[in-house]
Amino acid sequence: MKETATMAYSELLPRSGTAPRPDAAAPATEFGRAMRLALAETPHRISPKFFYDAAGSALFDRICELPEYYPTRTELALLDRHAQEMASLIGPEADLIEFGAGSATKVRLLLSALQQPRRFVPIDISADHLQGAAAALRRDHPGLDVHPLAADFTRPIQLPALPDGSRARRVGFFPGSSIGNFSPDEAVTFLRQAAELLRGGGLLIGADLVKDPALLHAAYNDAAGVTAAFNLNLLVRANRELGTNFDTTQFAHYAFFEPRLQRIEMHLLSRRTQTVQLGGEAFTVQEGQTLHTENSQKFTVEGFRRLARQAGFAPGPVWTDPKNHFSVHWLAAPQ
Repeated sequence: MKETATMAYSELLPRSGTAPRPDAAAPATEFGRAMRLALAETPHRISPKFFYDAAGSALFDRICELPEYYPTRTELALLDRHAQEMASLIGPEADLIEFGAGSATKVRLLLSALQQPRRFVPIDISADHLQGAAAALRRDHPGLDVHPLAADFTRPIQLPALPDGSRARRVGFFPGSSIGNFSPDEAVTFLRQAAELLRGGGLLIGADLVKDPALLHAAYNDAAGVTAAFNLNLLVRANRELGTNFDTTQFAHYAFFEPRLQRIEMHLLSRRTQTVQLGGEAFTVQEGQTLHTENSQKFTVEGFRRLARQAGFAPGPVWTDPKNHFSVHWLAAPQ
């Protein structure tokens, strides 16, 4: 990777020192335990859910606005064009639950078409980002009951009870093709959990489609370096929260399409052999080794429908754009 590109995306990163805190102790948080395991094992890998501190969430919002990043604008166009059809499947008085809500931008298109939902429950791991999004929705939809839930949606979710003790029809919303961040086994596990949570309702879910590798490469290697900054922010977060001493200038953003597995892989590649301190332990990362930070699975329409059936859903209508770049699926949950 060219040094000029490194300088460009380093300017997008939040400021953070690289020296560990003097009182650094054994990592007690989930992030700390995951980072220790990532450094101790080879190949080094960590879940992409740890991207989403406040800075990472803000950088992802910027990614969604990039000219190279087709998924957001393509899915928004699908939601805008077919919102009435989707709303008719969701039905009135539903408990609308968004997994990985982030800025809750896309759900606005559904809310405009829906009869008032019983309640909107946005779920996200980034609590600060979630509260800001919930406050904005309350301002713009004064009659909407917005009940944000800061949680890891990859784990079983316990929804807050309705005030009258009833159980409304539950419909999930999972846009953005975040399902592609899971391995196939993880995706089935998540979908099975969702099918149980949404029993008697359904799930509206986005899935990115297999396409020209050049288009995929550009989407994850944007010219402005925002995706690179998003990737590297994981190390900035580790330095700040865990007391590690990652030198972010000695890691390069590396993303590519793996056609045999039909996925984008995103890594942080070490430019030199270096020692990373974490909780009183030292770990060596060799020159040329990577920390594997994310997969983004690409699907065929029928391949995704098979995955949904495996998890217990009954696939229904599918909406795709004219270029078949992206798909949105309605999946009926079991009764």
